[in-house]
Amino acid sequence: MHVTGTVPPPAPEPRETPAAPDHTTLADPAPGNGRHARRFGLPVATALVMGNIIGGGIFLLPASVAPFGTISLLAFGVLTVGAIALALVFGRLAARDPHTGGPYVYARGAFGDFAGFLAAWAYWITTWVSNAALAVAAVGYLDVLIPVNDHRWTACLAALVVQWLPALANFAGTRWVGAVQLVSTVLKFAPLLLVAVGGLFFFDADNLGPFNASGSGGIGAVSAAAAILLFSYLGVESAAVSAGEVEDPRRTVGRATVIGTAGAALVYLLGTLSVFGTVAHDRLVTSDAPFSDAVNAMFGGAWGGWAVALAALVSMTGCLNGWTLLSAQTPYAAARDGLFPAAFARKRRGVPTTGVGVTVVLASLLTVYNYTSGSAKVFEVLVLVTTFTATVPYLLATAAQIFHLVSGQGERVDRARLVRDGIAASVAAAFSLWLVAGAGYAAVYQGVLFLFAGVLVYAVMAARRRRAETSNAP
Repeated sequence: MHVTGTVPPPAPEPRETPAAPDHTTLADPAPGNGRHARRFGLPVATALVMGNIIGGGIFLLPASVAPFGTISLLAFGVLTVGAIALALVFGRLAARDPHTGGPYVYARGAFGDFAGFLAAWAYWITTWVSNAALAVAAVGYLDVLIPVNDHRWTACLAALVVQWLPALANFAGTRWVGAVQLVSTVLKFAPLLLVAVGGLFFFDADNLGPFNASGSGGIGAVSAAAAILLFSYLGVESAAVSAGEVEDPRRTVGRATVIGTAGAALVYLLGTLSVFGTVAHDRLVTSDAPFSDAVNAMFGGAWGGWAVALAALVSMTGCLNGWTLLSAQTPYAAARDGLFPAAFARKRRGVPTTGVGVTVVLASLLTVYNYTSGSAKVFEVLVLVTTFTATVPYLLATAAQIFHLVSGQGERVDRARLVRDGIAASVAAAFSLWLVAGAGYAAVYQGVLFLFAGVLVYAVMAARRRRAETSNAP
């Protein structure tokens, strides 16, 4: 882990120019030699994956999926298989092309500019909408410590503060991003392990409620629960998106992705099971802080709930810290290729500051809109939108891996792992398509509107690039 000390970054490798685009793609610049910019080693890269996965999701989602019944635990199992498959796919893609941008880099390299832009645009939407959703989730736990939910504007102001504090850490540089990420990831495990392990000793089967409380069939209930739960697994691609800031990315990104995803999955499953078994079902479906309620049920009183609420706030702040960085990385990579406005390509202290600023402003506006619209299910609405938008870059990245595996490009495929890579890519593709179906009509409708708005942006950027190329031609 290299958070302190001076470690000169390795020289960037030349980046391959994709076959489809007709312009040169620049190599990733070094993140900077200043004392505020550092490359991430395996511990910090793993913490980035786990910290971004285990954020607001685990602390609020037990209540969000409780209306489906304990069948949602099956959804967790299916989701974990799909998440591990995605982790393996991202690891292999990062080993092939270890540059900042993740799904954008892989989609553009395989299919050209337009596919790359769609991946970047959809992923960018996912990140800032997720930040708004995380801030809303954090307010539920802040209310345990300080009453803020009694008034809409008080809750909205609290959500805005939670978003802007991590943004300030990002403006300070990658050194601070890595430090905050590592510390918050360590601190969050105390309450999670307390509930995940300790809750099993207080488990009461009478609290579980019905197996399928959704009123629909089993497959429909699992799919609907998985659509909500996907939000809790967003972040599996974190190390791949930040590959340009990771030491030895060809090796480190894959290891960090698989270790971080598997560790998060174990904590998720045990934690949710324990909350289901310690908090009565009828109370859980209306809970704003299910982990706090679980600790209070285990030990009595309110002190345990306060401690968990404080730890949850630390966890969500750390998660927002990592997501804020990721929200700027993909637009940064696309801007350097001429597919996003040039301002997004500006870096300071290893961080694309324009991307951070634009993202936190958009997330803040969305937060204000959702509070003023009077929606009683702000978190669930935001989660379902990100469910759809996240599947776009996931599916495009998986399609890129399938393209490499079946196109006969021997130099781009590890033949010794061909079968394993093929199975992982197939599972990840089926998983992504299933999530689109489970997101629901409303989420797909809103997500498609976001996506089609991006097509207009691409048209403008492509036209400007074509005009510049024409004017520069001899």
